[in-house]
Amino acid sequence: MKKTAVHSDQAPAALGPYSQGIRAGDTVYISGQLGLDAAGKLPDGVEAQAHQAFRNIRAIAQAAGGDLDGIVKLTLLMADLADFAKVNDIMTTYFAAPYPARATYQVAALPKAARIEVEAVLVLASNAPDAQTGWRETFDATKGA
Repeated sequence: MKKTAVHSDQAPAALGPYSQGIRAGDTVYISGQLGLDAAGKLPDGVEAQAHQAFRNIRAIAQAAGGDLDGIVKLTLLMADLADFAKVNDIMTTYFAAPYPARATYQVAALPKAARIEVEAVLVLASNAPDAQTGWRETFDATKGA
């Protein structure tokens, strides 16, 4: 199966040897996103970081040809589960029912001393063009139809 890297300039660059996202078929695996902005700045507080992490997820989903409605699974890593209710409230501003499946873990530490990291699995509509080839792949697939 072909796998393709997904990248958005609206999200921070990877902090190591990994891609922001990988598309395999109609599924996109979005790497864990801290609350860093595209310039690499980490705001103070879990609320600001959670908002930015979800904006990063949205930017990568859009770069792949999808949106937040296609997210089927989230994993949240939090420095303190005492922030769980705050993050739940913030999450409802980005997602609607039926909400993605989700796991949440408290961890000892996150890169850059972040308070939250969010990773996601996105399923694209079966007719979504490949983010790397866009309209051309759709055109080639429908020639002669």
